[in-house]
Amino acid sequence: MELTIFYDGTCPLCLNEMQQLKRYDSLNHIGLEDINAADIHQRFPDLDVVQANTILHGLQADGTWLYGLDVTAKAWGLTGKHGWIKMLRLPVIKPVADLAYLAFARNRYRISYLLTGKKRCDTGSCNIK
Repeated sequence: MELTIFYDGTCPLCLNEMQQLKRYDSLNHIGLEDINAADIHQRFPDLDVVQANTILHGLQADGTWLYGLDVTAKAWGLTGKHGWIKMLRLPVIKPVADLAYLAFARNRYRISYLLTGKKRCDTGSCNIK
């Protein structure tokens, strides 16, 4: 895997984005891990789950970590889709985009409810299809 993404499996919007990524990841460069999985600590002892619940985490093949929109930009770059996301990493835009992302992450359940009618997945964890 070139990138392993640690996402919140109880968030409907998060699940939607992960499903889209996997749909376009024809070369299988991206691995997905639900931070709510019972064995997440055993499999990824270096992952701070509390922190990962506040900001998206990504682990690259070389062992380096990415956070927030850097994960999103890397992931979509690996799929070759949504090239516009790279613009969010431009020096002039990056600070504002990062603040907007953090606001989204803090309010993702409310935003999910507004957009999907669901705050959290019914089973406590969404399933990737």
